[in-house]
Amino acid sequence: MSAASTGGAAVDTSGRPTRTARPVRFEDPARNAAYWARIDAIVNQAPPLSDEQRATIRGAFHQPEARRAAA
Repeated sequence: MSAASTGGAAVDTSGRPTRTARPVRFEDPARNAAYWARIDAIVNQAPPLSDEQRATIRGAFHQPEARRAAA
């Protein structure tokens, strides 16, 4: 996949967007690294989303009426 085909986002070999920086969840760097390693393992086990699933998620976040009501 190219950056153009993913909307300019960098992707890893699985086709998922890469993470350049992550929030610090724990002050201890070792504990923080272990936390994100567990998250990565869980995400890597999940099957990729279908086009229909992606469209449903995008639709939930791009509703103009909900945006206007929140403003």
